[in-house]
Amino acid sequence: MMKKYFLLAFSLLFGLSQSQIIRKYSNEFLNIGAGARGLAMGGAVITNQDDVYSPMWNPAGLMSIERDWQGAAMHAEYFESIAKYDYLAYAKVLEEGVFGVSVVRLGVDNILNTTQMIDSEGNIDYDKITKFSQSDYAAILSYAFRPGGNPKLDVGVNAKIVYRNVGKFANGYGFGFDVGATYRADNGWKFGGMVRDITTTVNFWTINQKELSTVVNGEEFNPAPKDKLELTMPKLNVGASKLFEINSSVYVLPEAGLNVDFAKTASLISTDFASISPYAGAELGYQKMIFVRLGINRFQSITDIEDLKRKVSFQPSAGIGIRYRGLTLDYAITNSGIGGSNFYSNFFSLKLDMGAFRND
Repeated sequence: MMKKYFLLAFSLLFGLSQSQIIRKYSNEFLNIGAGARGLAMGGAVITNQDDVYSPMWNPAGLMSIERDWQGAAMHAEYFESIAKYDYLAYAKVLEEGVFGVSVVRLGVDNILNTTQMIDSEGNIDYDKITKFSQSDYAAILSYAFRPGGNPKLDVGVNAKIVYRNVGKFANGYGFGFDVGATYRADNGWKFGGMVRDITTTVNFWTINQKELSTVVNGEEFNPAPKDKLELTMPKLNVGASKLFEINSSVYVLPEAGLNVDFAKTASLISTDFASISPYAGAELGYQKMIFVRLGINRFQSITDIEDLKRKVSFQPSAGIGIRYRGLTLDYAITNSGIGGSNFYSNFFSLKLDMGAFRND
């Protein structure tokens, strides 16, 4: 019976994926990541984000929480505070694994609604301009464990519930799953990978056609999309890292890897089947109290709007962190990397590790 239901679900998802409702950049707010440490390192934490922030990078990292619980919060502002990103998370050590719950919001507020600014006779009335917000929310339940008790292998799973709202114009609900794993080799290398939206995340939209339509000179205009269903295709992130101890107080932790989208995008390597972009980052730590981080990712091949020539853009990042007992405060700054723009984004994140407090 279970096999029958599995085949039915697979057939449904496969059939849906053949339609024109697949979006290359659907639910992208869940691909941003969370925690200023990972963002400062350019996302180079697939193998080494070993705390409550790991569900956004690789849920297998939760297994590195050894006792009690951890809580975390992050606030970030994009493009000179136009967009605001918030993250709250909690992780608890259980008998056989680690359970986590995370809440994410990305929103743009005070957007001007001009759909009713022009009346049916073509007259402009600025008093009819209103404001609305566009917000994306997600609740993520995570669980990490060691299959068969293998001390070298950690596995983690995310179950995601998504709610997206565009003022009174539209709202959508979705659900999906992520799966990640890390492996520790005997020579000190650590390998990891995460498949986002492994089952293909589905969003169901409700669109208010009336609010989006307007009449000008007796002719009705309605730009509302007709599709009510949206699919997010899987993405793969893989990486490798190794800790290098300079002396008893100083260490360097570099990681490098690849981000793979199973769609044709502006990545450096792009085909109809998949697009591949590299990333790299490193952390320099002093006595596990003070941290300096650098990273680079989001390599893309773009067209310069001035000379129409193709060039490569990328997103650099940097950050610092400080830890005292079980309390860690991190900061990161990134640049969009597009056309030498000055749009910098700032990230602040806080982590409370109750296990470290009690251990100290």
